[in-house]
Amino acid sequence: MRSNAFLVISIIASFLLAAYAGNFYQDVAQTFGDQRFKILEGGQLLTLSLDKTSGSGFQSKNEYLFGRFDMQLKLVPGNSAGTVATFYLSSQGQGHDEIDFEFLGNSSGQPYTVHTNVYTQGKGGREQRFSLWFDPTTSFHTYSIVWNPQRIIFLVDNIPIRVFNNQESNGVPYPKNQAMRVYCSLWNADDWATQGGRVKTDWTLAPFTVSYRNLNANGCVKVPGSSACGSTNSLNNDQAWQTQGLDAKGRNRIRWVQQKFMIYNYCSDAARFPQGFPTECRGSRF
Repeated sequence: MRSNAFLVISIIASFLLAAYAGNFYQDVAQTFGDQRFKILEGGQLLTLSLDKTSGSGFQSKNEYLFGRFDMQLKLVPGNSAGTVATFYLSSQGQGHDEIDFEFLGNSSGQPYTVHTNVYTQGKGGREQRFSLWFDPTTSFHTYSIVWNPQRIIFLVDNIPIRVFNNQESNGVPYPKNQAMRVYCSLWNADDWATQGGRVKTDWTLAPFTVSYRNLNANGCVKVPGSSACGSTNSLNNDQAWQTQGLDAKGRNRIRWVQQKFMIYNYCSDAARFPQGFPTECRGSRF
């Protein structure tokens, strides 16, 4: 009986599911930025700042293999040209996987650009960009990444804006074997971020600040030698992300976003791919 109990405990530990809407003191670690990284309100709010010396950033303490990841952000107000705020998943190493939300700053009165990308085995180049249909600087909005074995879904306030499907059967690499952490950062990219680098950062307005709250990570780490997930956390047993796709309402919403707010799609950039579009561009968009 004792050996059986030990086996059960070992199996549960190996699955290690993390599902929480947590506390930043407990759940993240600073990656750079010194005093530009601040946790406030008892761990419920986190701010990152950028000045001419440095930006700032943090990462989750846990690594995940598949899951749903939600974060609320309030972006840099006013003239944020040249700045980039991020919320993304990434593994480590030269052949890393990565799933990106990047928020490209703007001159006052111009809409923010949401830049999305998917890296597999160290190769990205799958950019889609969108304008937002609201001002993301006046209040918090929720940005979500759903990552399961079938697809990756990007959502804004629970409205899908992009789907990247698993097309391994057609020879397209898909991120499925490398556990990833949640990363967030604020940094200067005025060589490319705003109008292709034509608009530079106005450092007289620094420091620039972006606010984060309500990190909700619902996913599991990889079991050695397997890709299985198991739930041992009673706080949040919602595992819908494991098979989440788009229903009819979701397909209508993503069509609305892509028709009205998509401003760049690598799958439509014929000048970039004169020999033909990448294989994944020929499949179903949703």
